[in-house]
Formats: sequence, structure tokens, C-alpha cells
Amino acid sequence: MKRRTVLSAMVAAPFVARAQARPRVVVVGGGFGGATAARSLLLGNLEVVLIEARDVYTACPFSNAVIAGMREIEQQRFGYGAIVSDGVRVIRDTAVGVDADRRRLTLESGASLIYDRLILSPGIDMIWDAIPGYDATAADTMPHAWKGEAQTLLLRRQLQAMDNGGTVIMSIPANPYRCPPGPYERAGLIAWYLQRTKPKSKLLVLDAKDTFSKQKLFQAAWKRLYPNTLEWVGLSDGGKIARADPRAGAVETDFQTHRGDVVNIIPPQRAGHIASVAGVADRTGWCPVDPATFESRLVPKIHVIGDAAIMGAMPKSAFAANAQAKVCALAVLRMLNGQAPDDPRLINTCYSLIAPNRAISVSGVYRPLNGLLADIDGAGGTSRLDATDETSALEATYADAWFTTVTTEAFG
Repeated sequence: MKRRTVLSAMVAAPFVARAQARPRVVVVGGGFGGATAARSLLLGNLEVVLIEARDVYTACPFSNAVIAGMREIEQQRFGYGAIVSDGVRVIRDTAVGVDADRRRLTLESGASLIYDRLILSPGIDMIWDAIPGYDATAADTMPHAWKGEAQTLLLRRQLQAMDNGGTVIMSIPANPYRCPPGPYERAGLIAWYLQRTKPKSKLLVLDAKDTFSKQKLFQAAWKRLYPNTLEWVGLSDGGKIARADPRAGAVETDFQTHRGDVVNIIPPQRAGHIASVAGVADRTGWCPVDPATFESRLVPKIHVIGDAAIMGAMPKSAFAANAQAKVCALAVLRMLNGQAPDDPRLINTCYSLIAPNRAISVSGVYRPLNGLLADIDGAGGTSRLDATDETSALEATYADAWFTTVTTEAFG
């Protein structure tokens, strides 16, 4: 209640342009990208405003562990009290319109803000018409569990309620989408849960591609840990689903119909809705940006960070969003001071659990090159395929430490 009181006090009545002693930077979206950007901008003499509809953010990293019963949802929740205390003006509202010529952002409440620079970190939206038979209503039966606390808990409850001997089906989309290794981490952890609690059950993973992030590492772990529980079917063998039937609990591919007691469909995705409204999303549904500043290539003075942006080799992940937010904030500060942006180097590491206290990872370092973020050769890598259990356990410790660090940086 105390947090709600503080946040409520920060919500402004409708207002428009006014004389400003300091430049105003508005950040839309309070996830890992937006929250980190807002706090990082406080290094300058700015008025920083964060627009976020929720008073509590539920983190996606480690949510697969929640689904598998290894972790509780309360460990995923983070508020905005520390950000308010830092000096960021937090407005609990939804951005619904952008007038780029007048640099005006409109909110659902009717309020509007004039900005000097606008940073969008809108995350993803599902493309609901991408799979015939699967839409927002169908997700109440066949959860995607790819955003939102309710979906995560729904999939967990369905797994818990399933009889021993039941079949779980997962459907994974083609690239690009949020967190490339995430579905494969989920597959392993669901297999772990089934093997431990419902050993007669099976998991069928239907994939719309033949290759994926950390593939050799995941498949080696599956073969060793879950040989009789988890089956993966790639694109060439009929892994792409062509239709969903929520009433029958079935999905169709070009080859056959599969029926499941629990069906988890992760649909294709695109940048969050405000990106299209602002005109910064292109025909792919994603937002092309300058790799040094994250300024939109389509609309000036608007920057896009996190999952919504496309800029080359850097994947969509919470680690990436956090790194991009810091680089973007520094670039905005320099540009507002009439200075040229730096030539940045960005790091990303994706940890994936394969079982409790066991993890694998992939990392990369990126720099602007020919208008995109490119890998720096020899600067990244993956876990060793022949890593010992002790090394895998150490990586799980690193993953937990990273989560603590990134959530502290973003939310305090």
C-alpha cells in the first residue's frame, strides 16, 4: 500500500507544453530496458519521466523455473519505489499516441507530455493472426506464457493438474522473437518436472526451425537427462504448426495432427503496439535503430531499446535490454549537450537452466559496424559441451547472481 501511495502521488493531471529549465526525456515502458534507462538518465541534469501502466513488474528471466515449480512468482515481482526515490517521475498510465513533429506523447488518461527525447522500451506483442485458430482468447486454453504473470501461472497450474501419463505439447516460432534460448530452457525444465512428478508423461516440442541457440548444448543435456521424456521435432520433420484447435487440445502441422493434455503455443511476435503508433516499426513489425544511439531510423528524436529493436547480431534478452539502456541513456545525454555519441561496445550473456542448479550459457560482445551491431570475433562463446556437473552448477550460480544484479540495476 505504501508503494501504491507513492506512485499515485506521482501521477500527474493532464498537462501540455510548459517552459522547462531542464530538458525532458520521457521513457515508455518500465521493464529491464526502460527502468534501466530512466535511472541511467539521472546522471544528467534532466527531467526524467517514466510511463508504465503497472505498479509491479513481473520479470521473464527465471519464469520458466516458476512454471516447473522450482521457483515462486513472488521472486519475479519488482516495484518502482526506488526509481521514484531516485528522482524519476513515474506516471502509471499507458502511452497511446505520439506526435513526432511536435514531440508530444499522449496517454490513455488524456494527459500529454512534451519531450526533448523519447525512449521507447515497449517489449513485444503477440501476432494473434499468425496461427489459424490461435488468438488472445485461445491463449486462455493454450497459454503462451511468454509475457505476463497470469499466463505463467496458468501454464504452471495446467501442468500440475495433468494426469500422470499425459502429453504436453510446446510450439516454438521462427526467429526473431523474445529470448531465443528461452523456449528450449522451458522444454528442459518441463521435462524435469514431468520426470520427477509424472514419469509416464511426455513432452513433444514442435519447432518452426531446424537450428536454434545453444542447440548442441541443449540437445546433449536432453539426451543425458530426459531421454525418454522429451522429443524435439524441427521444421524439416514437420515441426511448424499450421493450425490450432483449442477445443480439441490439438495442433496441426503439414504432416499430422498432435493432441495434448497441455498445449503451450509461443506465437510469432512483434514490437509493442506503441512502436507502430509512433511510426518507428517497419514492415517486419520491429524497429530499426542506429546501433550507437538506438535512435530510430524512421523517426528522429525517438529511441527504441530492448526486445522491440532490431540492430543486427545482438539478440533480444533482458541482459541486452539492460546494456542497450545504458548506451542509449549516455548517447541521449551527450546529444542533448551537443556532443557526438560514443562508439559503444555492448555485452550480452544468456544463461539457461537445464535442471535445478545446472545451467549453460552463450555470450557475445558487439560493436556498431556498417549500420548494425556486429559480433566482435573471438569475444564471446558458449559453455563447453563436455562441461562437468560442477561447472554447470557454477554457471547456475552465475545466472542467479546476474539476475540479482540486473534487477537491482533496473529496479533498486
